[in-house]
This record gives sequence, C-alpha cells and structure tokens, in this order.
Amino acid sequence: MIETDLVAGRRAFEERAWATAYAALRRADDAQELDPLDLEQLGLAAFLTGREAESDAARERAHRGHVARGDAEGAARVGFWLALALTMRGESARGAGWFARVQRVLDEAAAEDSVWRGFLLVSVAMGRLFGGDPPSALSILDKALAASVQFADPDLRALARHGHGQAMVASGEVAQGLTELDEVLVSIAVEAMAPQVVGLVYCAVIDTCRASFDVQRGQEWTAALDRWCAVQPELVPYRGQCLVHRSELLALHGSWSDAATEAERACVRLTQPSGQAAAGLAFYQRGEMHRLRGGADDAEVAYRQASQYGHDPQPGLALLRLAQGDLAAASAGIRRALDEAHPLRGKNRLLPAAVEVALAVGDLGTARVAADRLASAAARQQAPMLTAASLQATGAVLLAEKQPREAVPLLRRAWSAWQKLEAPYEAARARVLLGQACRSLGDSDAAGLEFDAARWVFEQLGATADLTRLEALAAAGRRASPAPDGLTLRELQVLTLVATGATNRAIAEQLFLSEKTVARHVANIFAKVGLSSRSAATAYAYRHHLA
Repeated sequence: MIETDLVAGRRAFEERAWATAYAALRRADDAQELDPLDLEQLGLAAFLTGREAESDAARERAHRGHVARGDAEGAARVGFWLALALTMRGESARGAGWFARVQRVLDEAAAEDSVWRGFLLVSVAMGRLFGGDPPSALSILDKALAASVQFADPDLRALARHGHGQAMVASGEVAQGLTELDEVLVSIAVEAMAPQVVGLVYCAVIDTCRASFDVQRGQEWTAALDRWCAVQPELVPYRGQCLVHRSELLALHGSWSDAATEAERACVRLTQPSGQAAAGLAFYQRGEMHRLRGGADDAEVAYRQASQYGHDPQPGLALLRLAQGDLAAASAGIRRALDEAHPLRGKNRLLPAAVEVALAVGDLGTARVAADRLASAAARQQAPMLTAASLQATGAVLLAEKQPREAVPLLRRAWSAWQKLEAPYEAARARVLLGQACRSLGDSDAAGLEFDAARWVFEQLGATADLTRLEALAAAGRRASPAPDGLTLRELQVLTLVATGATNRAIAEQLFLSEKTVARHVANIFAKVGLSSRSAATAYAYRHHLA
C-alpha cells in the first residue's frame, strides 16, 4: 500500500522528523485542506523548522477550524501556542491580541473548567515579571501551579514552575529559584512534553544561569540542550542558542579560535531562514570575540547588528569605547545600560564593566558604589564567577584609592578563583592588577613576575589590546622617574609602538584609535620631546627604556 502524504506527515511528526513532517503535511494540505488537528501539526512542524510565517498561517487556520466545529479547547490550545510564539519573537501586540482571543473563546464557550485558563495565568504572570513585579508574578503562578495539578498537565506544570523559579531569582532568592529551575529541567527529561515547551524552558534557564554568573549550572544545561537538539537534527530554533552558549563557554576557558567559530556559526544559524530570538545574542558574542582579539571595526559592526536584532550591546560596546579612548561614550553607555537593566536579568553582568569604566574616567565614587553592589550580589548568590568578578573589582578600586596593601590579598583571591573556573583571560587580567599593586608597594620583582605571567597568557590568546596596555604599564614601571617630558600614558603607548616600527595605521588598529588620532598623538610626542623623525623617536624610546 502506497503511503499518502498525510499518513507520512503524521508519522514523521511522531518521529520528530520536523522537516520531513512539514514537507509531507504541506503537500497533503495542497491536495486537500487539512482538518484542524493536522493543521496544528503543520503549524508546529513549520515553527520548528524556522518557517514562522507558514507556522502562523497554519495555526490561524487551525484555530478557525476548531472554532467552526465548536471545539473551544482546541481553539484555545492552538491560539495559546500561536500567542506564545509571537510574544517570544518580539511581536508583543499580536501576541497580546491572540492571548485575548483565547480568553474570549473560553468565555464565550463558558469553559470555566479549562486547563487553558491555567496557561493564560502563566502569560499574565510572565508579563508582570518582565514588567518588574516579581511578587505579583509569584502569586499568579501559584494559581497556575494549582491548575497544573488539577488537570495533571505536564506542559502547564513546566511553564508555571519555570516562571516561578525565574520570579524567585528576580526577587533575590537566587539559590532557591535556580533549584526550582533545575527541577523543571529534570522533569522535561522524564516526562513527555510539547517541544516548544522544552526548547523555551532550556533556553530561558540557561539565560538565567548566565545572568546569575552560574557557570557550572549553565554549562551542564547547555550540554543537555545540545543533546536534545542532536536527536532532532531537523530542528532550527534553539540549536543556534546552543552554539552561542558553547561559544561563551569556550571563550571563558581560553579557546578563543573555537569560540569565534561557534559564534559565526550561531550568527548564520539564527538568521537563516529568518532572524530568531537569539540572533542578537549571537552577534553580540561575535562582537566580543572581535573586541577581545583587537578587531575594533569588526566588533563595532557586530555590536550594531546585535542591536538591530534587539540585544543591548552593553557592556561590550562600552569596553570597546574605553579601549578606543572615548571615555565619555564608554561612561554614558554603561550608565544608560545600568539604568535600563531588566530586573530579571539584573545589573550584575554590567557591574564589572561599570567599575572599569568609572576607574578609567577617575570617578572613584561611582566605581566604589558599583564594586560594593557587586560584592553584595556575590555574598547573596555564592556563584564562583560572580565572586571572582567581585574580588577583582574591589581590588581594582582599592588600588585606585591608593590602598595597594589592602588590594593585594583580594586580587590574589580573584586570580585563584578565576584559575579554579579555568578562565585564563580573566585570571591574567587579575594578575595585571596584582602586578600594579606589588609595584606600588615597591616590590618591582613581584610586579615583573605578575606582568610576565599575564603577558604569556595574552600572547597565547591573541589578546592584542591587553598586550599593548600591559607593555605600556611595564615600560612605565621600568622608569625611576615620572613620565619623561610630560608624556601621557596614551602617548607612551603610541611611542612604544612607534619604536617597534609600526605605522600609524597599525598603531590605530592595536589601540582601537583612528589614524587621525594616532597622528595627533605622534605630533604631540614630537613637540613635547623635540623630535623630528620616527627614527629619532625610536632612539628616544630606547634611551628612556620604553622599548
């Protein structure tokens, strides 16, 4: 017997061969309009293969078909999933309209005892949560959880418990909230749930782990999401998210080339066939990899693309501006991001950069406040990565406050914490600060050892901007007197590179500056020192132990 497209499509759907299911059901629908249940399957298969417009259209038709048959439960079901999909991809007005339509369908059918009222409670609660009202969200989610028990619905229970855990995190009960989220992720591994629920929960929990600096938990659940995607090779949503988080973890652990490759793959995956929710995060990660390796222009392009896809390019863009010497833009950018920081995602991810920028502009008060907030968050959450960042930030502030003796033990603990996390770049940055503190205490030998250790790591990683800054610091430390002839730190950096034979363009690329700015610095150096050529500048640099 020849298998019809409809039978083949249904079978492929059950086997989670989403692209095959979509193609067969689409052919069946072209031959003869499908009934509402089959249209639901067509809509989900289209969604899971990245065909958003086709998914919306099939689900709308399924909804109308259920309404025409007087099936309020079916109409509410397909309407809810359509509303959720629209909301998750940023079409909040259309999503709200469909949530309202689901409510009206249930009201008109007098379907008071419907599981979909419980699902609607989740949508209301998440709106309260994202609106900055976690207590209200928790109260509504308790009712949704009760409905999930009443109807023994695993999808509703997972969504409600997931929302409850996120609301706990947003309320400051981070450990308890993350434990709840762990329970949800365990449940989706052992219970049969709708794939859109599984994918949504995986991605949301991993994002919460990122915001909470919980590297180990995020790493475990990223691997689990990867395994879930691997058994569904035709799946399009969520897979790109795996690549983004894998890139972040590879970068943290020092595999920058692999991290950059994964970021590029994520950008492609999340923009073909259309931009998905995590596309902005993918471009942000691409920008981070360019920034860390000295590609200022490419980093800026990637940050702009991240913004186009709805992802705030901070703190990366502020750190790029800082490296370029645009302190005003760096300060304004990080300040604006902190003001707008979402209560669920929190400000913690921005605070280390806020400390760095504030110190660069000489605003010790702001730096101290940001470091103290980071310390409070670290004490509350007990996340190793957050603790390491806090120790480093506080140590940097103490160093700027001319308290190197107090800074040294904190910076050593920060370095040790980064080492335990197997985060070589951050550990090297801690050692640079530690070297500065040792030098301030008069221990030039210890300072040199710390700088040498950091230099080796930066060289291995290809952290060119950090290498340049470190060389300027080391050169300044080799002088027994203040900077000669009134040269500024930036001018010393430029002079050091001039002495290597670098052109203005090469210097601009290494220091994240424009060629025009470099030319101005070179002119200032020549004027201050009384030089007339680059060869004379090179001789001057060697004479003053700057090269």
